Amino acid sequence: MAAVTDRDAVPFDLASMRKQYRAEGLSESELAATPLEQFARWFKQAATEGGLFEPNAMVVSTADAEGRPSSRTVLLKHFDERGFVFYTNYESRKGRELSGNPHVSLLFPWHPMARQVIVTGTALRTGRDETAGYFRTRPHGSQLGAWASAQSSVVADRNALDAAYAGLAARYPEGEQVPVPPHWGGFRVVPDAVEFWQGRENRLHDRLRYVAGPDGEWRVERLAP
Repeated sequence: MAAVTDRDAVPFDLASMRKQYRAEGLSESELAATPLEQFARWFKQAATEGGLFEPNAMVVSTADAEGRPSSRTVLLKHFDERGFVFYTNYESRKGRELSGNPHVSLLFPWHPMARQVIVTGTALRTGRDETAGYFRTRPHGSQLGAWASAQSSVVADRNALDAAYAGLAARYPEGEQVPVPPHWGGFRVVPDAVEFWQGRENRLHDRLRYVAGPDGEWRVERLAP
């Protein structure tokens, strides 16, 4: 690979790009009893005070049978003590990878608040009733989009995708119920560890991680930044 010699090709000095975090810290005494309770606290702040475009956006990382990772951003659609739920095409890359290897990582990058939440766990498919219940809440166009897109597959061009959508729109006009695609549904990520990362000055960040024990109880450990 040729070296980059044109200064204009890299207009920023990446090595010097950094922010000094001055946020309040995170101590063990402040944590909720469970990671889902703590997540609910932080998510409420992210959604109301954080200045975030989509606070429920998260990076989902999966791996194939050979251990090769892939990541993408999806939207969290539900969370409770059972885990974190998102929806996708089961035949997409992430859907296929999770079917073969259910171990998954979620990352909530709440940069304006100098916070991150990292979830590791196991992905399980949601039931069809739960999937159908959520599908009915989607806008009509999004319902059609779930049928029109064979997610992650190669398409000839944008026109082919638009034509598929137009055909579905003619078949199921606004106001007519769109059936739930059999290849589409939810994944619930059941956590075995949840880390809460709070940026601090001098890169001495607070990193507190809940880890699930065999008895179902959670223990908290502090990680070096």
